[in-house]
Amino acid sequence: METSPVYFTNLRTTPSANLLVKMERLVKKAGIEQIDFKNQFTAIKIHFGEPGNLAYIRPNYAARMATLLRSLGAKPFLTDCNTLYSGGRSNAVDHLNSAIENGFNSLSAKCVVIIADGIKGTDYREIPIDGEYCKAPKIGTAIVDADVIISMNHFKGHEQTGFGGALKNLGMGCASVGGKLELHAASKPVVNRTNCTGCRVCVKYCAHEAIQLDSQKKAVIDYDKCVGCGQCVALCQYNAAVLGEDDTSERLNYKIAEYTQAVLMDKPHFHVSFIMNVSPECDCWNHNDAPIVPDLGIAASFDPVALDQACADMVTQAPVLGGNKIAESHVHGTLEGEDKFCLIHPDTNWQTGLIHAEKIGIGRRAYQLITV
Repeated sequence: METSPVYFTNLRTTPSANLLVKMERLVKKAGIEQIDFKNQFTAIKIHFGEPGNLAYIRPNYAARMATLLRSLGAKPFLTDCNTLYSGGRSNAVDHLNSAIENGFNSLSAKCVVIIADGIKGTDYREIPIDGEYCKAPKIGTAIVDADVIISMNHFKGHEQTGFGGALKNLGMGCASVGGKLELHAASKPVVNRTNCTGCRVCVKYCAHEAIQLDSQKKAVIDYDKCVGCGQCVALCQYNAAVLGEDDTSERLNYKIAEYTQAVLMDKPHFHVSFIMNVSPECDCWNHNDAPIVPDLGIAASFDPVALDQACADMVTQAPVLGGNKIAESHVHGTLEGEDKFCLIHPDTNWQTGLIHAEKIGIGRRAYQLITV
């Protein structure tokens, strides 16, 4: 069976090799210098963290990566797309302020920050892939325009997908607001009439003339015309246009795999995952619960599927820490060898996403772990 190499370094340091040195040594050993970065616009896809959450990747690592890429001739920029839900990152103005608050700016992170899908999440391109679940994923324009994709992933739990790693950071993270609607929802948007103010913004900008105001000055969607593009959700400032019924965890993972395929199509790419502060839920929350396992290390690979599988296996084999979400309900033993993400989120199945990603040719689940 063919395997993909995944390189790994632990978190032990010496006076001559701190964690930033070890990360750079790791990615070089994994082959990042094989990519031709000369004058290439290089998107460093990272999650800036919702304000209040402290589990996200430290900006020091992003700064070291940006400095390395510039030394190789790249034009790097840090990037993410806006969120579907209301919060500190639902539009580019708030998103940039959140990034600055968490230390991601041109001074501390030594790299410019670009919100890939624009001010209101409507700046995207459709990438035709004719997927089984997504025909043409909606990807933030700045990511589409990039020549090279580098993902820096915080590996942790996720309440809908089981865990969040490289595929989640790429597939969900690079989707425009409308793309995130396609990923999450099993149905088209709906209008919360209580929140609707009748501002007509959704009416004005619906490209399919599917929204009108009724006699009570509330928005109404004509589902014969609605195509589910998510424009109304992206533009609504009152949380009135919202996503419909959530899709299943399995279908969400399938869709994320197909969005990842669209992001990486025809581009050189490389991926680094930080198995630290392995919180039970996503960094999109404005808080982070206690980590479920000890900090394990940093892993890197050209293959995002193998990388996610290796990180999941390492968390599975690790002992559970005390004083966290798992320890509350599983008081006996260290649970080494137990699927921690299944214990936290029993209604999810993270393996489905990796299986589908392998099926559509993004990478392999079989890997060789090489310690650096």
